[in-house]
Amino acid sequence: MRTSFFMLACIAISQLAHAQLKTTSTCPPINVDFLDGSVNKMYPESPWGEIQMRLPCFTEAIAEPSASGCAGVFYKDKGINFYTYRDYIEINENFKGTMSLPLMGADHNSLSKWFGIPQTRDMAWESYQMRHGVLVTFFNSTGKIYKIILSNKSAATLRLCD
Repeated sequence: MRTSFFMLACIAISQLAHAQLKTTSTCPPINVDFLDGSVNKMYPESPWGEIQMRLPCFTEAIAEPSASGCAGVFYKDKGINFYTYRDYIEINENFKGTMSLPLMGADHNSLSKWFGIPQTRDMAWESYQMRHGVLVTFFNSTGKIYKIILSNKSAATLRLCD
């Protein structure tokens, strides 16, 4: 009896010895450069694995190809999503990071000083031709920006996920 108890205690202790502490993924500061069309020098066409490696604090990652065609790396708690399959970056009003230009919450009439005349315009959004591709801004009912898209595509070829 004593031997079996000793053996059982040794097994339990050896299992505890193999337990590892898990570290929480830390995220470097997230910086959006609108004129360069990048987030931390990653671009809309950056590969899925590179984004995960450089910003390891993602909340969800959907591998390419996905059934919906909306694969990417998502940072829902940080207000930014990389849609790698469709090559665009979405920044929303919950964004936690820094921006090269203060666009989030800005009035849509203030954009011309940075980007000129919109390439395409609608009641709820405007797109601007950029060196890197296109920048699309979405407006709420008061005319303030609540979502921004960066893409290497043109406004005509950009396909957004719902």
